[in-house]
Amino acid sequence: MTPRYGMVSCYVVQPDSLGALNELLQLHRAPGEFMAGAWSIVRGRIQAPEKAWQAALRELKEETGLVPGPGQFFQLDTVDTFYLAADDSVWHVPGFCAVVGRNATITLNSEHDNSRWVSRDQVDQEFLWPGERRQVEEIIREIMDDGPAKQYLGIRDFEPTW
Repeated sequence: MTPRYGMVSCYVVQPDSLGALNELLQLHRAPGEFMAGAWSIVRGRIQAPEKAWQAALRELKEETGLVPGPGQFFQLDTVDTFYLAADDSVWHVPGFCAVVGRNATITLNSEHDNSRWVSRDQVDQEFLWPGERRQVEEIIREIMDDGPAKQYLGIRDFEPTW
């Protein structure tokens, strides 16, 4: 079995029509892509010499055209860990969360053919993977609901690499 660390995930949150952080973005995987037809989050590989948080920002921009506002990019404490039988590997994937404005325009890349915003009360029905649901629980508790760790999870003064 091979441990792997070269992937990141980035969740995107936006305020609802009343201004409360209540919605999470999902992307629909296009035909011919890995996991075609599944609703997913922003995921991607770290490209040397990137740091994980830089890869998350790059993947966010590449897959959606979105950029978080100042002070609106966070690391997650939970790490998504999963096993892939195809290559007998265990992946350890750090998660990040970007908060964008209500009217942010999504520009999908070729990996995706649709997007949707999922209300926090639909997470258990709409998020496919248990690891994603665990990370979303942290996002709701600490970022969307201003939990005690939020001030320490923020990635300050980030500089995108693109």
